[in-house]
Amino acid sequence: MAHSFLINLSCLPNRPTGIAIYSQNLFPHLQALNPTLLTAHPIADFACYSVPAGMTPDEGTKGHLRRLLWTQFKLPGIYKKLQSNLLFSPLPETPLSVGCRSVVMAHDLIPLRFPQPFSRLTAYFRHYIPRVLQQSSHIVCNSQATADDLTQFFGIPADKITPIWLAYDANHFRVLNLPKRNYFLHIGRREPYKNVQRLIEAFALLPSHLDCELWFAGPDDRRYTPTLIEQVKALQLEHRVKFLNYVPHEDLPALINQAIAMVYPSLWEGFGLPVVEAMACGTPVITSNCGALQEIAADAALLVDPYNASELAAAMQSLVMEAGMRSHYRALSLERAKQFSWEKTGQTTAAILQQYL
Repeated sequence: MAHSFLINLSCLPNRPTGIAIYSQNLFPHLQALNPTLLTAHPIADFACYSVPAGMTPDEGTKGHLRRLLWTQFKLPGIYKKLQSNLLFSPLPETPLSVGCRSVVMAHDLIPLRFPQPFSRLTAYFRHYIPRVLQQSSHIVCNSQATADDLTQFFGIPADKITPIWLAYDANHFRVLNLPKRNYFLHIGRREPYKNVQRLIEAFALLPSHLDCELWFAGPDDRRYTPTLIEQVKALQLEHRVKFLNYVPHEDLPALINQAIAMVYPSLWEGFGLPVVEAMACGTPVITSNCGALQEIAADAALLVDPYNASELAAAMQSLVMEAGMRSHYRALSLERAKQFSWEKTGQTTAAILQQYL
């Protein structure tokens, strides 16, 4: 039996990272297109084609390398065997120059905006990603900011790109009517572009009588976390700054609901899922006035210059001290969150894919 349309889920990790959340929430809305899922784990109600395990971010560099080799040397044979006429990939990875028609999702170009010396990831974005994007029939991406980056960095024509916002699980991220506690919350990794160091610097500027804390939820990173812990010690904030490490997905709604605010001052993001998830919980958001974060939050968040610790501190202090401001941004957040739904994301993506089937 021939299957005309493949969705490549070989990259799907067990932990719900951004790409996993996107993929898992998207493909159910593509069911009407009768796809075959390329996956290591069978999924009910879908035609599935088994691919090797161990090709996800969970396996680190080895997983990425296995997946790239599989994509280049094994995937073309599967495409041909299943008599496919289109491959959809939830990240920009496809076989190069072997006649596989594709539509891909581009999430961000962070490794090019903030390149790190001798980084394999930077090389991957400089040499592999542009070739994938240029040969793809169409590109979907998660914001206008990312679409603009694709044109700026790679010269991709704007009419070949469709920005489609991501969304959140409305059954999971919602108002829980829990008592507020005295902490600001940041969710995410520890890479330098996440601006965690400056967030700690800003927190140190708050008057101590405010008696609030700063909590970081996200996986520890041996490259960066030790430096951040040293910074906290040097500022004598050990009793007020907590590193929670990875927090299970099921525990996030309560953690977000009880925070004074979500503080997300990244120097750049392709989208910024924690911002939307916090807004859905009615938790005020402080975020950056640049890139996709400004686009996603609009006027429903306090927007600050992410390079200015004093401005960030002032926003945090105002939310602690002014109940009226907290109520104002709570209402704006809940209203703004209505703009984002996986159904809308899925239907818009399905319409794009339908054009190429």
